[in-house]
Amino acid sequence: MSVLAIKNIGILVTGDINNPISEANTVVVEDGKIKRIGDEKLLEKFQCDKVIDAQGTTVTPGLIDSHVHPVIGDFTPRQNMLGFINSSLHGGVTTMISAGECHTPGRPKDVEGTKALALLAYKSSKNARPGGVKLHGGGLILEKGLTEKDFEELAKQGVWIVGEIGLGTVNNPKEAAPMVEWAKKYGFKVMMHTGGTSIPGSTTITAEDVMTVNPDVVSHLNGGPTAISLNEVKKLIDETSYALELVQCGNFKVLKQAVEWLNEKGQLDRIILGNDSPSGTGIITLGILRSIAYIASMAGIPAEKAICMATGNTARIYGLNVGIIEEGREADFVIMDAPMGSVGEDCLKALEAGDLPGISMVIIDGNIAVSKSRNTPPPVTKAAIC
Repeated sequence: MSVLAIKNIGILVTGDINNPISEANTVVVEDGKIKRIGDEKLLEKFQCDKVIDAQGTTVTPGLIDSHVHPVIGDFTPRQNMLGFINSSLHGGVTTMISAGECHTPGRPKDVEGTKALALLAYKSSKNARPGGVKLHGGGLILEKGLTEKDFEELAKQGVWIVGEIGLGTVNNPKEAAPMVEWAKKYGFKVMMHTGGTSIPGSTTITAEDVMTVNPDVVSHLNGGPTAISLNEVKKLIDETSYALELVQCGNFKVLKQAVEWLNEKGQLDRIILGNDSPSGTGIITLGILRSIAYIASMAGIPAEKAICMATGNTARIYGLNVGIIEEGREADFVIMDAPMGSVGEDCLKALEAGDLPGISMVIIDGNIAVSKSRNTPPPVTKAAIC
């Protein structure tokens, strides 16, 4: 039995957007799961193998990137990039969700080929975790000819995500809608491309198209990279209850307006954050942190709630046992502080000032995956092993 404790936490961000900050200052992890949360008296009840002193800094759940386009392992030919997943870990990302392996060279577009690709990517991502990052691969790309039995067969093998609709040959909402019904019947989570075309073969998708198909997640509401009009955005906000994904590789004017409208409606729990990368925009390893900082500094949202958009919100929508600091959850954490030179007096104030925090540790399943971020600026105060 392995026991890890984090003590002397200055700010504990829970990941729960309805209760984003906890008064607790100590977390105990047992065999990769959060065992107890409270004060330092907890340490008297456990024989810890390792104790981390957060030294008054901020602890959050591991960040979730809700929209990545991997290929295999930690390589993507889109930007001829090796190691992008491990590099994102140094930006606090501990979980990634594939929106489809669309950049695979020679990607098959027949029924058996698209099924095989989804199954390969799913099983590969289960077996290979670059740096420890939990990549949920195998986003099935919808191609013409898929039947209900195909979804049933894939579900039995563990595949559970439909990559963003619009990447494959199924672009017509009337063709996609029955496939989405089959997918949901067998427990798939379904995401749908929204906005202008992004890759050859994709099409512009409107709010009405999305509503016809009825996915679980509206992918890149603010464009991937081209956004729908603000009227279309408002329609999806007002007339649906879908999860609304905002991405770094998109339109920031639309991102800001969408957050403000959802805040007015008291519906910030619908927002999840992704990069939509690797893409033509590039690979943005600090993209999730950058989106959090933008929302906290420009859209008037408290930083702790912006962090919840990239943690607990995504975990709830996709049914993952991560993203919230509560007993029984997988023990993924980021320990960070204001960066040196920031006007912010702590991590949250720095984010609200528009600065990226400095990460001193990233922990996955109770194991230290990063002891010093190679990508963020240095924190004012670093966590230390006692």
